[in-house]
Amino acid sequence: MAPKLVLIPLIAGMLSACVSSGEDDLQQWMANERAQTKPRVTPISEPKKFEPQAYVVASEVDPFNSLKLVQALKRDSSQTGANASLIAPEQIRRKQPLEAYPLDTMAMVGSLTKAGKPTALLKVDNLLYQVQVGDYLGQNYGRVVKITESAIQLREIVQDSTGDWTEKMTSLDLQEGAKK
Repeated sequence: MAPKLVLIPLIAGMLSACVSSGEDDLQQWMANERAQTKPRVTPISEPKKFEPQAYVVASEVDPFNSLKLVQALKRDSSQTGANASLIAPEQIRRKQPLEAYPLDTMAMVGSLTKAGKPTALLKVDNLLYQVQVGDYLGQNYGRVVKITESAIQLREIVQDSTGDWTEKMTSLDLQEGAKK
């Protein structure tokens, strides 16, 4: 029985050598495809020649004139000085907690008189705050200037489209039947 077991693997090895694996055909096909394939590269067009143009508009203002730059800087500094007087005190003071919230997230839910001063009740993030004249609200340096039973009047300092700081009066009205 032992000699038969040795002969079986030997015969299987001899038979597998007789069978072609098909790799030769595959290698031949790949070589033919490589030889027949030609890459298609479109040539790049030559760049256009640069021809510099002279600045011939002598009657117009020279855009590189240093006097023009000095005048523009003086104009900007004078506007900045006027704007700085409006915004400077607001930037150096300590911020109050309600300045972290935009006005549209606040709701006036009531008013009362506390120690002879009108006081408004504001609801922000499901918390109730008491606000008096002189307190600050919102993100635009809003200062409370007047409190009535139905509204809070604020003076805000905002930038206009030209970048100048201007005062703007805003009202935060009483929210009757506010959501709880």
